[in-house]
Amino acid sequence: MKHKSTLPKKDLYKDIPLNITEIMAGLVLQIGVIVFAVRGGAALARKLGIPSVLGELLAGIATGPYALGCVPLPGFPNGLFAPPEMALAGSGAVVVSSELYAFSAVGSIILLFASGLETDIALFLRYSVAGGLIGICGVLVSFVTGALTGCFFLNASFMDVRCLFFGVLSTATSVGITARILSGHKKMDSPEGVTILASAVFDDVLGIIILAVVLGVAAVEAGVTGGGEVDGEGIALIAVRAVGIWLVFTAAGLFFSKRIASFLKLFKSSFDFSMLAFGIALLCSGIFEHHGLAMIIGAYVAGLSLSKTDIAAVIQERIRGVYEFFVPIFFAVMGMMVNITEIFSKQVLIFGAVYTAGAVIAKIAGCGLPALALGFNWKGALRIGAGMVPRGEVALIIAGIGLASGVLNNQFFSIIILMTLITTLIAPTFLNIALTIPGHGTRRPSSEGAEQAVWDFNSSEIADLVVDTLLKDLKGEGFYVQMMNIDDGLSQARKGDISLSITEMESTVTITCSKENMSYIKTAMYEVIIELHRNIQNLTENTDAGSMRKELAGLKGNVDTDVLALVEAKCVTLDLKSTTKEDILAELVQILAFKGKIQDYDMVLQDVLEREKTMSTGMEHGVAIPHTKSEGVSKTVVAVGIKKEGVEFQALDNEKSCIFILTISPLKHHNHHLRFLSSIAALLRDTAICEKIKNAQTPEEVAALLKGNAPQSSV
Repeated sequence: MKHKSTLPKKDLYKDIPLNITEIMAGLVLQIGVIVFAVRGGAALARKLGIPSVLGELLAGIATGPYALGCVPLPGFPNGLFAPPEMALAGSGAVVVSSELYAFSAVGSIILLFASGLETDIALFLRYSVAGGLIGICGVLVSFVTGALTGCFFLNASFMDVRCLFFGVLSTATSVGITARILSGHKKMDSPEGVTILASAVFDDVLGIIILAVVLGVAAVEAGVTGGGEVDGEGIALIAVRAVGIWLVFTAAGLFFSKRIASFLKLFKSSFDFSMLAFGIALLCSGIFEHHGLAMIIGAYVAGLSLSKTDIAAVIQERIRGVYEFFVPIFFAVMGMMVNITEIFSKQVLIFGAVYTAGAVIAKIAGCGLPALALGFNWKGALRIGAGMVPRGEVALIIAGIGLASGVLNNQFFSIIILMTLITTLIAPTFLNIALTIPGHGTRRPSSEGAEQAVWDFNSSEIADLVVDTLLKDLKGEGFYVQMMNIDDGLSQARKGDISLSITEMESTVTITCSKENMSYIKTAMYEVIIELHRNIQNLTENTDAGSMRKELAGLKGNVDTDVLALVEAKCVTLDLKSTTKEDILAELVQILAFKGKIQDYDMVLQDVLEREKTMSTGMEHGVAIPHTKSEGVSKTVVAVGIKKEGVEFQALDNEKSCIFILTISPLKHHNHHLRFLSSIAALLRDTAICEKIKNAQTPEEVAALLKGNAPQSSV
């Protein structure tokens, strides 16, 4: 006899959502849209000369539930980003789904973990007096100003948790923009530049501590006092607990950092131990959240603990892909929470304008005035204050925490977004003006002058190799090396009293440091050059490029007909006039110049000739395929020339070359370069096609042979 369940079948799964598949389908569609939106927004922002993070934020606003996200679509009658039911009912401030918000939370953890990894503890200690005083004053003045602004507009007391949140949000500083501007003015290693970077470290640490205290106050007010305010004694206890937890975990992390790194390295693969390091950040985040502190505090502590280990740079590199995926999603989700109808309301604009003005003045005064007491004149003080003005990532994270916890509503959140946008946009203008004021920023500038050493290697690839080797050597010497701005090729290195900035622009490497340390830097660069010379010599002695060239000539390959479309009949000539190798190359370059295909004739010709000196591109069957990469073109271009009587071109079969196909690609973005060379070489191994090309009657016939009648399979 079979046992029958006495429970109704429907009750077995009553707590499991029946539409889980629909939820997941909607989530992946949302993420797919966000990925395209943030990439497009970031690219547009960079073209406009503003930080890419603002482009990602604005992309979120545009695609969110208050804008395009509510437009009805097939299968989504309320829009792809329709707010969840509880948000529509007014019971929750977060207007995105829990699943999407979870993705953004992971992004915020990655962001703070990376920030912790980049924190320079040595710089923190080395400039603990100047940077500490300026950082502390800047944080305190900003906190009080922001909180008082909240008190005025909310008609609440200073200890109201909403006012405290406005205070915390006003303390954040984002120096990525500042670093780029300082570099452009060659002021990265100036007293003002070093002081700004040191003060920013204090800003980060103090901001995290204050956030921990405010979150503790918010938790107590919500859970214990039923929404009332906490007295002074209660706040003191909360502060001691929050700071105590932070200090214990930070001290333990720093003390055991080398042991943690040794444990991680047991997993050998750099990808494995980097992901496990991120796992530690997740564990710390969960522990801190469980104890009433923000997850981002735990993530920052995890990164800070590993920042001085020898694997910190490797972890940063290995988590880059995860960072680039999750962090833009976080910024987009923050943008989605902005109600664009409210942000332009009179109340928000007035509150936002006053709050933003206070945030700007607080940093300029709070950081600038202490600088006057530390040997800076009014110019230096103004530069330091202006450099500390930009808000950014941390402010958005704290705002998101306040919104999710219910402390801030959408209107307050819009005010904070407005402040973040404005300070990030106007700070570069303020700092540029301050830096263009003539004169030194210190009262005693004579001994603090900086010098520059410039090396032009005539090749961006060589410059990349030199900088990579130099940074590796500096790390070996005990320097702390930090990539301040990867896109602009800007790096910082510090050890003791030695501080230098390294800027790579195309083929040129510029190092800025004090006069006293220039001899050290030139010695380091000399050793790098010697090391590279030795490695190149070993490469030359242990490899035979000529044999590789012959091997390539004999290999069969596939012909990519799509890429062969680069051949244009208007860039084909059937009667080359030149009689020497160099003149043939010059004539082909001239054809491209005449057709408007290149921007700099002399540069392209020099690059072509230099490449040909390295090793001849003469192949077999009367074919030569000269090629190079050059800054003189913006996209891959091809010129084809025929000289039936042939020209000596040092071909592999020692025969004269009759068919010349010149390919020039951009130095940086040369997506088609190798594909075209491989395809054209494979195509012209067919002697029958070579004969047809030599005997062609029109340029159109040559172009058709090189692309229209190309074989579709291996030749």
